[in-house]
Amino acid sequence: MITRFLNHKSGILKLAIFATGLSGIVAEYILSTLATYFLGDSVFQWTMIVSVMMFSMGLGSRISKVYSENLLRKFLTVEFALSTVVAFSSVLVYSIAAYTIYVGFIIYFLSILVGVLIGMEIPMVIRINNDYESLRLNVSSIMEKDYYGSLAGGVFFGFIGLPILGLTYTPFLLGGVNFLVAVMVLILLWPYQQIRDKRMLSITVSAILGIILAGSLFAKPIILYGEQKKYADKVIFEKQSLYQKIVITEWKEHHWLFINGNQQLSSLDEVMYHEPLVHPAMKLAVHPQNILVLGGGDGCAVREILKYPEVKSIHLVDLDPEMTRLGQENPILLEMNKNSLNHPLVTITNADGYTFMEQDAAFYDVIIIDLPDPKTIELGRLYSYEFYKLCYRHLRPNGVMITQAGSPYYAGKAFSCIKKTIAEAGFAVLPMHNQVITLGEWGWVIGAKFIPQEKIKEIGRNLLFDEQNTSWLNNDAMYLMTSFGKEIFRNDNEEARVYKIHDPVLYKYYMKGNWDLY
Repeated sequence: MITRFLNHKSGILKLAIFATGLSGIVAEYILSTLATYFLGDSVFQWTMIVSVMMFSMGLGSRISKVYSENLLRKFLTVEFALSTVVAFSSVLVYSIAAYTIYVGFIIYFLSILVGVLIGMEIPMVIRINNDYESLRLNVSSIMEKDYYGSLAGGVFFGFIGLPILGLTYTPFLLGGVNFLVAVMVLILLWPYQQIRDKRMLSITVSAILGIILAGSLFAKPIILYGEQKKYADKVIFEKQSLYQKIVITEWKEHHWLFINGNQQLSSLDEVMYHEPLVHPAMKLAVHPQNILVLGGGDGCAVREILKYPEVKSIHLVDLDPEMTRLGQENPILLEMNKNSLNHPLVTITNADGYTFMEQDAAFYDVIIIDLPDPKTIELGRLYSYEFYKLCYRHLRPNGVMITQAGSPYYAGKAFSCIKKTIAEAGFAVLPMHNQVITLGEWGWVIGAKFIPQEKIKEIGRNLLFDEQNTSWLNNDAMYLMTSFGKEIFRNDNEEARVYKIHDPVLYKYYMKGNWDLY
């Protein structure tokens, strides 16, 4: 009987440490995602958040050595504290973000706090469990359960937490799991607690349970309030997909689409972006019949492509199925894109653009690249020399590609890098720019396989768009879009380098742009 009790007690401690590993790692993933959303540069944020957490676990382990008495009670205190911090991590970040731009401080503070609490728990459990297992079994089994919990947390966050529950309810679910396991430990040990401790623990459990339940009930309006504060106009749609946060706002009869807080388009002036993106490339191509669109899940680029009667097929490749679903079903986007993504000529594939280009066997007359700005290493891969060589390979001899290239003024060096990289891949290049009212000065780069470099600007300036019934673009606009003044907004005199995957300079150029001028 005593052996069974001891094994049961050891087992419940291991279950608690498994829950700690699970909720702790998910808390770090949540904070890393929030840091990327609010602060940008995903590689840097994920690296720093996880590193700070690991360092803080070391601090927590060091702190735990000062406790020598009542370890079970102290362990339960730490466990309840961790449950509460994990549960309210998103709510705290969004709440503070509504009132200050210094939200990064709270994100990193929470990362430190979670790390310290986890670091305190593991040594405590090892010391408590030392009475029931030999040192050899004790240390290995406790660490084993913590690592298993971390794996379970990663799988949960990737497949269920982020794409299904989102950043609103995932923290409360994981905090609740950690809390319930702590309660199980408490129930098992209840007969062995002093009366005074029982009363205090009962009050603590009831209070924390009430706080977590209340928080889960009010989390959505709190987060929506914090989300709304990020935008000038009313938020009418928000969705955290597996890959990004999608938000639609409304002002009068106009709508804005944001991804991870960055504007993608506005119904007020999106034609001033999408018409230059599509029509010059379509006009330069000799036979624009088979078209590939990379990105463009909102459907507006496809809307413009469908104005060409000679088009036989349009293959749109967008990583995020949530974005293409919105483009096919959301009434606001359907009105903007004229139901283009449901057209019988359109095929949609949800895949990474780079991987798709590596595996695709088809050839195209025009490739239109409508992707977010290259502000991370992951996105930068789709602006690399290697990627443009793949595009060159998939274009027919008379083919043309075009990519959005950010702003030639706010991120001039990044724009130059993209232009130089496309030229290095074998294309004749034609840079363009336009003043999009809600985006500022924006740019694109055309790459043609068959036009000599010395002729492409002249040919581009003589394009006519009368047959396509464009809303804004005409020959005069084309002449202006292909005209550039001298560069006066450079941060340094160093020439932009060609961007290759092993030398990821582009996102650094982009992040060091003159965005404070915007």
